[in-house]
Amino acid sequence: MKIAIVGCGNMGMAFAKSFLQYDLVKKDDLLLIEKSTDRSEALKAEKAGVVVDTIGPHVGETDLIILSVKPQDFNSVHEALRDIVQPNQVILSIMAGIPIAQIQKKLGHPLVVRAMPNTPAMLGMGITGFTAAKEVDMTNLRRIENLINATGRSIFLEDEAMLDAVTALSGSGPAYFYYVVKAMIEAGKQMGFDDSVSALLVKQTMLGAYHLINNADKSLDELIKAVASKGGTTEAALHEFENGGLSDTLVAGIKAAQVRATELSKG
Repeated sequence: MKIAIVGCGNMGMAFAKSFLQYDLVKKDDLLLIEKSTDRSEALKAEKAGVVVDTIGPHVGETDLIILSVKPQDFNSVHEALRDIVQPNQVILSIMAGIPIAQIQKKLGHPLVVRAMPNTPAMLGMGITGFTAAKEVDMTNLRRIENLINATGRSIFLEDEAMLDAVTALSGSGPAYFYYVVKAMIEAGKQMGFDDSVSALLVKQTMLGAYHLINNADKSLDELIKAVASKGGTTEAALHEFENGGLSDTLVAGIKAAQVRATELSKG
């Protein structure tokens, strides 16, 4: 299989490195298009694939074209791609906010898959929601799914509109997690720990709690109850969270992200 990746920032390279790690594509069959001279030179030094700085006829010789440029750069990219893309090529877009219909129209090409990964994909631990135009057959869809799964896990969505919810929940989700971790570390500092000790306590706690969620045969409410004994310290903290409306605020924030994602997708 031959793959072209247009835009080799963090997410584009997360995909590229995962494909190579799992032998899903050979380096000679991985075409990396990066317009930044510094970035292009760095990629050549890494020998991550065949590195070029412009979209040329060679892109039309691949099986899959991955669009990982910034959404605002798509206007310039689509003009170069439109006359190159071949009828049998599949386009996989990981650009935020640009719907399938718009990509199809600007490229004059029906075979479009749209995906929303998140930054843990850089470690092979991401979660990606994806959907596809009706013209994409099951064989191509399974092939795309297999490639995406090299970066972590994936979920297929019949309704493209739900990608806005994926953007809000898992696409933006790491920032919410970091926000909570940052607040907990700050609490530790205010209680007398230095930065490094507070950070260690919080980060290891979060790591352990994550594994308990994945491995314990208990609901989240049961896991909370197992820590929060009646009249104890945890219960005191949870009451403060409830009185401050923390849960409602988090839910409202995530819904606000979904609204904004929808606004951006409509231009």
